[in-house]
Amino acid sequence: MQKIAIFASGSGSNAQCILKHFQSHKKITVALIISNRKEAGVFSHALYYDKPAIHIPRKGIADKNKMLSLLKQHEIDWIILAGFLVKIPEFLVEAFANRILNIHPSLLPKYGGPGMYGKHVHQAVFNTKELRSGLTIHFVNEEYDKGKIVFQASCDISKASNPQEVASTVLALEHLHFAKVIEQTINNQ
Repeated sequence: MQKIAIFASGSGSNAQCILKHFQSHKKITVALIISNRKEAGVFSHALYYDKPAIHIPRKGIADKNKMLSLLKQHEIDWIILAGFLVKIPEFLVEAFANRILNIHPSLLPKYGGPGMYGKHVHQAVFNTKELRSGLTIHFVNEEYDKGKIVFQASCDISKASNPQEVASTVLALEHLHFAKVIEQTINNQ
């Protein structure tokens, strides 16, 4: 059984899709949820799916011994970033080389890098009058949004009248693809 840890900072809608997808999977399970925010919505999804969930502040994420010990204790094989707004420390990138996946709400390499997350990405996409946007699922390395791309999907945003419409269109695409791509990537490894 491959065990994944979901790292999330926000409402956890992608985490919810992942939890649902792997709920009764024979080879992959969600074994742990970590959030850097005490009030993150992802905790309600963890409760609903009866999964252990831990709040670890930003400083704690950078604590090598604490993090590696926690992930070892839960026998974690993969880390999945589902809207996690803390840079992954180098020690985790090394310990989980090619086993950390992130979802980014644009077609990388466009609109990636430090400070480019969530509403900031959608605002930039809208401001430049892009006709298409989408998502990128990629491995995490030491640089923001520079890891090897695993999957991309695009959508028409030409009729979007504001950044929130871009965001909701891209989010629907994320919900459609993320869990399936996680499963495929783990199975192919």
